Amino acid sequence: MQQLKLIPKVDRVLEWEGVRRLLSEQPRELVLKAVRQVLDLLRAGARAGSLDDAAFAEQAVCTAVLRELRMLTRPSLRRVINGSGIVIHTNLGRSILPEAARDALNTIAFSYSNLEFDLDQGVRGSRYSHVEALLCELTGAEAAIVVNNNAAAVLLTLSAMAAGREAVVSRGELVEIGGSFRIPEVMRLSGVTLREVGTTNRTHPKDYQNAVNENTAVFLKVHCSNFAVLGFTKEVTAEEMVELGKQAGVPVLADMGSGNLVDLSGKLPCPEPTVQDFVRAGVDVITFSGDKLLGGPQAGIIVGKKPFIEAMKKHQLLRALRMDKLTLASLEATLALYRDEMVAFKEVPTLRMLTATLPELTGRARKIAGQLRRRTPDAVSFKLTDGFSQAGGGTLPLLNLPTMLIEVAVEGLSPNDIESRLRGMEIPVIGRISKNAFLLDPRTLQDDDLQDLAAALTALAG
Repeated sequence: MQQLKLIPKVDRVLEWEGVRRLLSEQPRELVLKAVRQVLDLLRAGARAGSLDDAAFAEQAVCTAVLRELRMLTRPSLRRVINGSGIVIHTNLGRSILPEAARDALNTIAFSYSNLEFDLDQGVRGSRYSHVEALLCELTGAEAAIVVNNNAAAVLLTLSAMAAGREAVVSRGELVEIGGSFRIPEVMRLSGVTLREVGTTNRTHPKDYQNAVNENTAVFLKVHCSNFAVLGFTKEVTAEEMVELGKQAGVPVLADMGSGNLVDLSGKLPCPEPTVQDFVRAGVDVITFSGDKLLGGPQAGIIVGKKPFIEAMKKHQLLRALRMDKLTLASLEATLALYRDEMVAFKEVPTLRMLTATLPELTGRARKIAGQLRRRTPDAVSFKLTDGFSQAGGGTLPLLNLPTMLIEVAVEGLSPNDIESRLRGMEIPVIGRISKNAFLLDPRTLQDDDLQDLAAALTALAG
């Protein structure tokens, strides 16, 4: 308790040279907040008897205030290094944008644009025109529109096509996505009555036929992109549902979730339908995400038959869900890469990471481990071990991608210590722990991560 007498008063700390310098650089209230928080920590440490007397000296307090001030002023949303091996990591922002999308963002962010101005006619235009023709070209659909995310796309579509009426959906497709958002709740919010058919594991065409009545508005097919039902199963295909819809005079809506524009069958051992497959099947309206397999910004993309899309363009809900100019710019640039599949696989980071082969990753792991050895102290060691990556983001749930992991060890630290301390760095490093080892996956490490990763590991060893 004697240390309580060593705690300086706030006014005295504000007079110290180190803190006066901070006052000349930062708002007084912010510096004052940092000082008070440091003094509170000293007070708690003194009462617990956990501090040396040196912690109360002027230099130590000034250093602590500077550190606290940095914590208060740094952005909350920050860059992190993803070494987890989860490519579309929802908690880490999902897809990394292609360079073309970043360039488009930079151009539009710092200038005026023709967001809603028709340059040919000199009159007001539509923001959706910037991507509609491109989406139709890529998917084969008649029309398209975009909103904030796929949940918004489903909400708008159901509101425009089925409000006050029934949507028929298989019980096995009543999915829940991240954050406890559920398809049935989205349907209710859109004013649609849910009509469940079939069972969790088996649904037949006759189930849809038997559900049709004068109040039936749509057949809804939800692609289960974030889970799989195996064993004794049966689902109604998109083609079958379209035929049922024609017989009953009921349009078909498909929520594809992850949304894929390229054929992955030759690249990945897990089949995934494309948006084009659903368009060719005759599905009336299809919704999907922009930031999952597409590898672009967060977006809800709606493609389909023109009469339905035109109705959505006139719907009052669209104003609340509309996409901003920066997202439009990055989405257009990302979509343009898909005009050539070879270009997309090369330039879209999500596709490039997902389709990286084991030999490529083994070579990359060796290269990264070698560079890190040269840049870090001897207390940090590295070795390679076999493992698996995941797609993440609620996509390809059965897919385990073979990879070559880098096991990181630091003298005197447990794997849990390494994980928590790297997570707390100025540029946080996110890895994973498996079999009592801290691991980094080269599949999701970027070339420009290595210098900062080496600095973080060096600080860890110090």
